[in-house]
Amino acid sequence: MTRVLKRSLLSVALVAALSAPALAQVQTPPAAPTRDSDAIFPPWQHGRNNDAVDRGLEFTVPQVDDLADFHGDLTDPKLVLYVGGNYFFAMAPLVAAFEARHPEYKGRLYWETIPPGLLIDQIKAGGKITSGNMTWTTKADVYLAGLGKVRDEVKSGILTGPVVPYVTNDLAIMVPAGNPAGIHGLADLGKPGVRLIMPNPQFEGVVRQIKAALGKAGGPELVKAVYETKLADGTTILTHIHHRQTPLFLMQGRGDAGVTWKSEALFQEQVGNPISHVDIPAGQNATAVYAAAMVKGAAHPEAAKAWLAFIRSPEALAVFGRYGFKPFVGDAPASE
Repeated sequence: MTRVLKRSLLSVALVAALSAPALAQVQTPPAAPTRDSDAIFPPWQHGRNNDAVDRGLEFTVPQVDDLADFHGDLTDPKLVLYVGGNYFFAMAPLVAAFEARHPEYKGRLYWETIPPGLLIDQIKAGGKITSGNMTWTTKADVYLAGLGKVRDEVKSGILTGPVVPYVTNDLAIMVPAGNPAGIHGLADLGKPGVRLIMPNPQFEGVVRQIKAALGKAGGPELVKAVYETKLADGTTILTHIHHRQTPLFLMQGRGDAGVTWKSEALFQEQVGNPISHVDIPAGQNATAVYAAAMVKGAAHPEAAKAWLAFIRSPEALAVFGRYGFKPFVGDAPASE
């Protein structure tokens, strides 16, 4: 091969190498989030669930420094809400609608969206909580959770009436996009090898409804398979905070399915995360009634009363409707 020919071939190779990245950048579509991508980690709403007007230094590092379920400025809030975390995604538009009705509270709300049992523990601790290396105290004015839990805490003296029910919610099976394990219903969750991400009975109130639904679909045997047999063999993972961990673990490939409220799956689909869901037939499903009440000794009773009046308003119900919640109608069931 002549020296001239070698130089020509080298030039062609060099041009191709330099052009390839530019061509790839133009032609290759954006990659979907991978198991290790920061895009799959909460918070998934990019700061929209923060009510603070002046946010100072923005410092959020997914997987490292990320308080996804604590919202707003706790310096001097005028209304503090402890919200069972099942509708963390609805809180920003709810707060915006509330502030439009009550502009005197704009930028002065603080709320938490951890599981309802843990919120009661925090109330009993005087509002003090520690996350990572940070400890703070912010006492609740209003507590929002399942109707049964709210009623129980009114009886215990932690909350004070009236109890205000406002919306209902149904269960669904959350799965990764494309449903690779081929889950078709609750009965499939008992199959060996199907890996489950399930809420923890210790502090997740939704477990009561999930066990009732499993019982309707497959009797006590299915309940035992999901919450005992598969837990023992490692194919059921229990969460500490299922509205965050279930979709995250599914996106990480750690599970094939998990039972959540349908609203949570709809939110994940709406924001574009690689999550889907399988509907549960009405005859096997369970319905929750959500309710709220003021915390005894609330520091901001007038603001609390305003929120309790707002939560059943047309504006609030319209927000809930985006995620599949239905307005509560009629008398609350005594068993809830």
